[in-house]
Parts: sequence; C-alpha cells; structure tokens
Amino acid sequence: MTLTILKIALDVPLDCLFDYLDGGFTVTIGGRVVVPFGRRKLVGIVVDRIDSSEIATDKLKAILHAFTDEPALDHESFALLRFCADYYQYPYGQALLAALPTRLRQIEPVVLRKQFAYSLTPSGLLAGLEAIPARQAVKRRLFSALLENIDVDEAALAALSSTWRKAIQAMQEAGWINAKQVLAPPRIQAQVPSVKPDLNPDQAQALHAILAQVDVFKPWLLHGITGSGKTEVYMRLILSALTNNESQVLVLVPEINLTPQLIARFRSRLPDFQLALLHSNLGHSERLLNWRLAQSGQARIVIGTRLAVFTPLPKLRLIIVDEEHDSSYKQQDGMRYHARDIALMRAKRRNIPIVLGSATPALETWNNATTHKYGLLTLNNRAVAKAMLPNIRCINTALGQTYEGLSSTLLEALRDRLARGEQSLLFINRRGYAPVLLCSACHWMAPCPRCSSRLVVHLRQRQLRCHHCGHEEKIPQQCPSCGNADLHPTGHGTQRLEQTLAALLPQARILRVDRDSTRRKHALSDMLTDIYAGKVDILIGTQMLAKGHDFPNLTLVGVIDTDSALFSPDFRTSEHLFAQLMQVAGRAGRADKAGEVLIQTAHPDHALFNALRTQDYVAYSDELLHERKICQFPPFAYLALLRAEANDFNQVQRFLQQAADSARLITQNVMVYDPTRPHMQRLKNMERGQLLMQANSRQSLQILLRNLVPELRGCNSAAKVRWSVDVDPLEF
Repeated sequence: MTLTILKIALDVPLDCLFDYLDGGFTVTIGGRVVVPFGRRKLVGIVVDRIDSSEIATDKLKAILHAFTDEPALDHESFALLRFCADYYQYPYGQALLAALPTRLRQIEPVVLRKQFAYSLTPSGLLAGLEAIPARQAVKRRLFSALLENIDVDEAALAALSSTWRKAIQAMQEAGWINAKQVLAPPRIQAQVPSVKPDLNPDQAQALHAILAQVDVFKPWLLHGITGSGKTEVYMRLILSALTNNESQVLVLVPEINLTPQLIARFRSRLPDFQLALLHSNLGHSERLLNWRLAQSGQARIVIGTRLAVFTPLPKLRLIIVDEEHDSSYKQQDGMRYHARDIALMRAKRRNIPIVLGSATPALETWNNATTHKYGLLTLNNRAVAKAMLPNIRCINTALGQTYEGLSSTLLEALRDRLARGEQSLLFINRRGYAPVLLCSACHWMAPCPRCSSRLVVHLRQRQLRCHHCGHEEKIPQQCPSCGNADLHPTGHGTQRLEQTLAALLPQARILRVDRDSTRRKHALSDMLTDIYAGKVDILIGTQMLAKGHDFPNLTLVGVIDTDSALFSPDFRTSEHLFAQLMQVAGRAGRADKAGEVLIQTAHPDHALFNALRTQDYVAYSDELLHERKICQFPPFAYLALLRAEANDFNQVQRFLQQAADSARLITQNVMVYDPTRPHMQRLKNMERGQLLMQANSRQSLQILLRNLVPELRGCNSAAKVRWSVDVDPLEF
C-alpha cells in the first residue's frame, strides 16, 4: 500500500511544517488531524500532500486520527494567514491554528448542542390558552409567550421558567408546538427604531459613490461626525450586497459588547438574513456554531471583533470596518496583527470594496484618503434633522476649587439636567475608587510587588488591586514604610465619583458602567435597557460608554481628569486622546435636544482642546501629520519593535544588544536604536526591554526582519528570555 506524506501545521513555536504519513486515513487539504509530537498528541492542519520528504520514510510517524467533518480552512485562508505569518514574523503553524475556534483546536470530538426556536402550530392556536388547566402555571406562562411572539428562543423560555423543557416537550407531543433549529441569538434589549429613515444628501452621495464600484477592490473612508448616520449607510450597502443570494458581508467592530445597538439594529432592519456573531464573550460551542455557519455560507452577515477577519467566508462580497481608528483592532499578544490592515489585504485579494468608518480616522487612514489612495466620503451633518453638535467648553480647574474632583460649574449643570428630566454622562477612564493609596507622613504610595505600577484602591472590597497583573491585597492599617496610620486614597476613579454624587445628589438615579460593574453576564445589556427606559439620571463610565451608544435623552457629558494623557512620551497619545474625547462628546445631543460637553482641565489652552472646541478633526489631524512628517513617524516611516522579558534584566539587555548588533550588520537602510526600557519596566515579575527599528520603506524593514528573526530564534541567549516582534506597533 502506498502511503501519502502530509505537510501538517502544528501549534508550536517553530516556523516550519512537519511531515507525517497519512496512516491510511482519508484526509483533505485544510482538514484537522491528530498527530504524535514528542510525548504529546496535537491537533494539526493538513496543508499539503507531497511525494517525498527530506526525512527517511521509515522514520516518519503516522497521523493518529483524521476528523471527518468539513475542512477547517480553505485555500484563501491559507494564503491570507501565510501573508500574515510572513509580515508579522510569526510561526505559520501557530497562525493557522490561532485562526480556528477553540473547539477545533481540541483533540476531543466536537459535539454541538443544537439551538431551537418554538412557535404554535394551527392545532395549538385552535386549542387556546383555556385548554391548559390553571394549576399548570408553567405551561400557561410559556403558552402565553408563544401566543405573543411568532418564534420564541430557548433563552427567552428559560427566563420564564427553569423547567421549561419538560413543559415544551409535553406540548410538542400534543402537537401544539413546532421547533426549528436556529442560531443562538445574543441577548440584546437595546431599543432601536425598526423604520427605514430617509437619507440626507451626504448619506445618499456616499451610498451612490460606493455602489458605483461594487465589483472591484476599492477602499473607502466614510468620515462622518458622531451621529451622522454612518450605520444607516452600512445598512443600505449590506442590503444591496445581499440581494445576490451568493453573497456574504463581514462587519468588523472593535469591541462587540460595547456596541449592542449596532447588532440590535441589524437584527431589526435585516431580519431575513442569517446573522452570525463572533466574539470572545461567546461560549466555545456557540462560537463554533456561528463560525461553521459563516464558513458554510449559511450566515449571510457576519459581525465580529478582530479575530473574525480570518473567518472563512466563501461568498464574501463586502467588508465594513466600523470605528476603524480603534486600537482594539490591534492584537497585543501572539501574532500581533492589525485587523483593519488584514481586512484591507483580504478585500484586495477578493477584489471587493471595503468601507472604513470613523468620526476620527487613524492618521494612517486619513493620510491615505487625502492622498487619494482611498476614496474619501464625508458626512458633515447629524442624521436626525434637528440634532446639532454639542457645545464643548473647558473648565479651568487651576483657577477654581473642586469638590472631590467635581467643579461647581459641572455640578450646577448636573442639577439643571436633573430638574429638566434629562440624562448626563460623566466620563472618567479610571475604574476603582482611587488610583493611589498615599501616606501623609512619608509619601509612601502602595506599589504593586509584581509590576512597576501603583495599586488601585477598591474601597468597597477593602482591597488594593493591580489593573495590569491582577495582584490583590488588603488595604493596610498603617504605612509599611513609617507606621503612620493616616493613609489617604488619592485621585479619583469611577467608584469614588459614584459615592460622591450619591452624597451630593441623593435624588439622582446613578449608574456606574465599567469593567467591574459589568462582570456578570448580560449586565451591560440590562444596564442599557434601564438607560433607554429612563430609569437612570446620571451615568458614570469609562471608555465602555464612549462609543457605539445612542441615548436620545442624554444632553450633558462631563469629562473628568484627562490631563495626565496630555504630556505622554508616546507620539500617538494626542491622536488617541482626541479621538476618545470626540467620541464621548458625541454621546450628547444626538436627538432634538441640545447637547453640552464640559471638560475639566488645568490646561484649557492646549492645542488639543482648542481643536475639540471647534470639533475640527481635519485641521487637527493635518497638524499632527505635519509634525509626524518632520519627526519621521508613521505614516511617513515604518516601525518594528522587538520586545524581550526575563527574570533578570541583564539577560534582556544582552539579548537586545546582540539583536541590535546583528540588525546593523544585516542592513544600513534601517535605523536601529539602542535598547531601552518601556514605560512599564516590570510586568508580572518579568523585567522588560525593547528595541525599536525604523525604516523609510516597508520593504526595507521586512528584508531586515526576514533575516534577523531566524537568527534570533537560533541564538543561545534567546532561550533565556521571552521575546516577540511587533510590526507596526501601537504601544511602546
């Protein structure tokens, strides 16, 4: 019997494929197999069949098992992930396996529990509620829900009774109920209009321009002010693309749990098309089910976070990247890819249009649009006819007193909104009670024992927590340095702001929205439901509330303490802060009520605040681009960052210096800086260092990395440190 030799990709940190015999199993390219690897068994992906191997056939091991389900990856996925592995300097096997749902990376067979939706049959409707005895309360409750809704899913039935399955089964046996298999829908209760609004001239012009070039690769930047109706343009584009039965649309969003309105709007406006969600909040089985529906072409609309960009979509005809500027699209561990850039490459390979939407585009994107590499479409007006951009003012905290971080002007504005029955949002991008625990005598500040950072006070839990490594400890009774018992929580976080407002405005209904308050499943969805229902007067939130939400009754936004970000050594900080403040300011006045934004700052004349007051993104971005061109920062240069960490910093320094010396020998076309320490010098008990490489062309940088990275993998000092390469880094 002739045995076939297979090239198999494995999830191991070696940049090569492995040869195995097929073992007599029937295998397909892209299929999953189980192979022996040392003392372990691993799941691999069959990449190719070959006639001969550099290893003698009698020394090759055979695969142990071949999964009989459909191939996990197709030819397009192989090509895209090969490009990513090469560009981002990551092992190809690990890139392939990382693109799969967790369940497909496990050796155990995949068994998916099917989800069903239930509806009444004609017999059930004829029998009516009166056919169920009054003592059978659960059946009556479920039957009533089925009378009120055409299809009721399992989550809704489970919310009505924990014993719903037994009752439903009895009614099915009686012939009263039909069941049909469905995708498990997300639990989203955000109120959205189901009507189809008229397009304003800007929206109509943008839609017409894109639809005129739907059969070719064309990147479009849809630059619209907050509330300008970018989502409505997306809806029309998707509807147009899906009129062809052989088509799918991929919609990327930065953080799925922050944008529930978008999903609810899609379900409301496009109910006839199967929709699949792909994000980290899904259970492993649910994610795999949605992934399979996308892969098979059954799911016509796929909405997901960054990893969804790799989902096999055989009928892909359009890609939309919402909030394209958001740094959440950049993966910060493993293969450090940028989903927006991969989406652009994927659209180019498929020869289809891609739409990048943002009120504050990334400077790289803006530069491409203004130099005509991308098409530029602008929405200058808010979609709601009477809605106006909010009035933005700065409150100079250097001149006036504040009480617990709140100025008298902001407090008066809050009281005014309470009297008028309108909602307010206070934005502070710092969770916890206070960022520092300070000794009044010796000025000791509670440090994290594992990181070069301070512990954050969580007063309600009587704990100090590190938001970087997760370390927790009790709040000490006295200063460990001098014994002083007078320890002060210093600075403000969301919890302290909530406590302060509860004391100052006892009549106000206050809701805090941050990572701590939304840990419970469905917590954010329940909170949004209360906000839309008018059960909340004042919102206190972090960046979770800065984007993707449309609260018609919210007319005031107060921004607390952003000054620390104004003078960061990171050249991207101004860009990111401006985008964040523009986004949060855009939550105010989105309906027919005027909005106001009050920013507390000790530097009201800073150029960033001057640009915010006029809400002139174009002028400010052009100014930043001019500065970057002078300094030769991206997008006018290309960067790669070699990061390293170890228990001993001397090992890190030796490794990085050796890398720098090697890089300078490889090429003179790349500026290789001396090794430095990052802002966070120690993280999780690991000492850290980094090496920055800068080139005037992407090609020069890639040539260097293609030669340097294999050399680093083989050097002895690399075994003593944990290192990674970040191409086009966003964090330093």
